[in-house]
Amino acid sequence: MATLVPRGPYSDEELRKLYYGMANEVRFLPGFRMLDLLLVGTNWPYCNAAKRFSSVVMTKTDWSTWNELQWRRRMETFGDDDRPVLAAGPEGAVDTVCQLGELTDKGRETTLALGERLRYLYVDQLGFMPKIISDADMIYLRATPMPRALDSVQQSFVGMYPSSARTASFPPPTIITRAAADETLFPNERNCRRFSQLSRAFAQRTADRWNDSKDMDYLNSLISKWMPVGAQRVAVDSHPRLSGIMDTVNSTLAHGPKTRLPSVFYDTKGREIIDKIGIEEWFSGYKESEEYRKVGIGALVGDIVTRMVGSAEGSGNDGLLEVAGVDGDLGKGRGGESGVKLALSGCHDTTLAATLSSLGAFDGEKWPPYTSHIAVELFRDESIKDETAIPTGPAPRQSFLGSSRKKTRLSTFMMRKPIEDLAAEEKVKLQGYFVRLRYNDRPITIPGCKLPGKHLQGDETFCTLEAFKAIADKFTPRIWTAACVEGLDNPAFPSSPEPAGY
Repeated sequence: MATLVPRGPYSDEELRKLYYGMANEVRFLPGFRMLDLLLVGTNWPYCNAAKRFSSVVMTKTDWSTWNELQWRRRMETFGDDDRPVLAAGPEGAVDTVCQLGELTDKGRETTLALGERLRYLYVDQLGFMPKIISDADMIYLRATPMPRALDSVQQSFVGMYPSSARTASFPPPTIITRAAADETLFPNERNCRRFSQLSRAFAQRTADRWNDSKDMDYLNSLISKWMPVGAQRVAVDSHPRLSGIMDTVNSTLAHGPKTRLPSVFYDTKGREIIDKIGIEEWFSGYKESEEYRKVGIGALVGDIVTRMVGSAEGSGNDGLLEVAGVDGDLGKGRGGESGVKLALSGCHDTTLAATLSSLGAFDGEKWPPYTSHIAVELFRDESIKDETAIPTGPAPRQSFLGSSRKKTRLSTFMMRKPIEDLAAEEKVKLQGYFVRLRYNDRPITIPGCKLPGKHLQGDETFCTLEAFKAIADKFTPRIWTAACVEGLDNPAFPSSPEPAGY
């Protein structure tokens, strides 16, 4: 399955089990959304957006007025005699040709549908999010530098809040992005030297294990004749790599017959072998090595925990400072919001599998299909003391605003403090909160949360916030950039097992 086939909406009975199992004594805060669309291929005629792009342009040299320029894109390439020619699809289309890795029409359709499903669940069924919004400052939006990730989060946002659910005066929503060197929303091999070392070592181990195996022989019997001349044996580290072949197979499966590969590429047994080896190559390190988890995905998981803890303690470290305010007047939403209720982040398949693997929750899974997502939901038992509750009034949180209206730096509070370093009065603020992960709408269980006292009584999928933070703290780097240049002379593999999820 190359594209996720979503399940239908939760039935009333399922909804009661999933969200009202604590006799309505739960208030929840979805803390994170991850969506993924990845595409490979050339001259694919599946990008109708190319006919209707728009860019912001300055219209007066004093910077006083701005407008939009609408334009269409056509791709140019080399002709047979090296002259420039238009890139065209299989039937000659030139106005809908996709860039490599661009979000296709199918990708836009499925991420829009994901947003619509989120609206049905959190707005229509649960009433957690409002039906109509006048701004988006209660929603934390973020995307990686990859354009398809930004397009994905925009499509999902529009699916959840179409124009009919936004007021006429709705201001532009804030979308957070980072420079590639600072990006932690995907495993950043290019900009983290230690992670690059580790990932190469685990990939080589996979190659040594599988390149001469019977399974690889089977793959070669199917597709070796399609490999480039001089490099015709398929291998983990062939050119193209086996994982690159998998990307191409999955991408073509998700789209129409005009861009399909020969039928042998879709052999069921062959695809199962490719999936099994690809998961080992890319994600076994997260299951086996704490250092791998730390430099690969730990900074992102630390950010998720920071937002949840920030919500629990009422400090503002829930993303509000980043998305709210006008022109540097930060810390309060444009509609008076004092906290973030929902986060949507456009990322990648490697993000999802790395996160789940690092939490010990990816065993037996296949490579994430397109438009896969993880929901990380924060619940609160409303019987906890009022002083630990999430503020709901319109007043800004003075605990982090202080006396300066233009304060741009959060107070530390509990933020990324390891659980063992928290004072007793800080730990008590985490009590009564529970974390649950749903992967493609299916609740999952973290191994360390199965232990007595680490989960909601009667349901191991609800991990206490304190237990979840303790698990995440073990592989959250204090300073990611520093961790990326530490231990460069150390062995790549741990000397003893370091299982994930505990």
